[in-house]
Amino acid sequence: MSVALRMNDNGRSLLERAQAVIPGGMYGHQDTKLQWPGAPQFFDRGHGPYIWDSEGKRYIDLMCSYGPILHGHHHPAVEAAVMRQMQQADCQNGPAPVMIDLAERFVNVVEHADWAMFMKNGSDATTLALTIARAATKRKKILVAKGAYHGAAPWCTPNMHGIPEEERVHLAYYEYNNIESVEVAIAAADGDVAGIIVSPFRHDAGFDQELVDLRFARHLRTRCDALKALLILDDVRCGFRMAFGSSWEPIGVQPDLSAWSKAIANGYPLAALLGSDKCREAASRVFATGSFWFSAVPMVASMATLDLLASEGGVEQMHDSASAITRGMLDQANSMGLHVSVTGHPTMTYLTFRGENERYWTTKFAAECARLGLYIHPRHNWFVSTAITRELVSEILAITEKAFMAVKKAGAT
Repeated sequence: MSVALRMNDNGRSLLERAQAVIPGGMYGHQDTKLQWPGAPQFFDRGHGPYIWDSEGKRYIDLMCSYGPILHGHHHPAVEAAVMRQMQQADCQNGPAPVMIDLAERFVNVVEHADWAMFMKNGSDATTLALTIARAATKRKKILVAKGAYHGAAPWCTPNMHGIPEEERVHLAYYEYNNIESVEVAIAAADGDVAGIIVSPFRHDAGFDQELVDLRFARHLRTRCDALKALLILDDVRCGFRMAFGSSWEPIGVQPDLSAWSKAIANGYPLAALLGSDKCREAASRVFATGSFWFSAVPMVASMATLDLLASEGGVEQMHDSASAITRGMLDQANSMGLHVSVTGHPTMTYLTFRGENERYWTTKFAAECARLGLYIHPRHNWFVSTAITRELVSEILAITEKAFMAVKKAGAT
């Protein structure tokens, strides 16, 4: 069985050139070896809800650059703010005043936040969160969910090539939504717990997504309080997609630290670590920096991104569009007798076929969607943006219906 798509001469040429000068031709989560044979590896441009690959094919984008695109590509309000700042300066000897503006904005929007620090990637933010938790508590152990993705730093990368085991000697593991496993991990830490890091919901790649159990979230908060440890919410992937504020604000559970990136600057490179006053002093003592961490352009982009999200009710809009897409796909699959599951939060949904050859059929479905002009991923949750209109929802569902029909005809059940 094959799910390959044809690649034209330009695509093949780019891959050949890349393989000559880039180890493996590509690396990390954007390597198309994780997708279907013939999946586009390089892209030329994006505008609104659309992206164009290096061969000129246009797709409706339901990956949003793996999360960073919140308002569609090149949103005019964000780009106008960026251009104004670029005419003044970006990377300077010190930050621009917008750094204070953005810190104040985050503190005003996110309930648990009393301060903010900025960096570049989600890995930066989660790693700094662990450092501050250890500095604040003078302890070493961090509890982490098994299989959770918190970045590509040595302590958390899913690939252990080149990583000494000693990098993780002070981690203890629990199972997401399993209170008993948390208690086992706490006991194993023997009074040395500095913090517990947790995602707003379980979004491990390649597995059904799992929304958080309220009892589990409350238990983590209670236990951190009792242990005088810090609760760290990794909101890198979910931030500003589940709520306008911390993703756990709707369930009433506040972390001590939260890590952000992805969607906070509509594609410009920025991450943030937000914290409460209880760990402000520790945050002021650790050494954390980067030559590009204080660049003004991404911070201006973030201000514009958050302003748009607030003024246009973007979270609710994305939820409505995403819910219509997920409901529609389930109805289509059910009507054809196909066994699929759609899990996770609607704005970050994950579709998989059930039963025998699950991975093959899920990959073939994604390949068929791509052939028809819809870009999704077979092993990663998807993302919607505020650029997905009602009209586009209908267009997306027309494509998924044809894709389901194609895999049904090919033998999917």
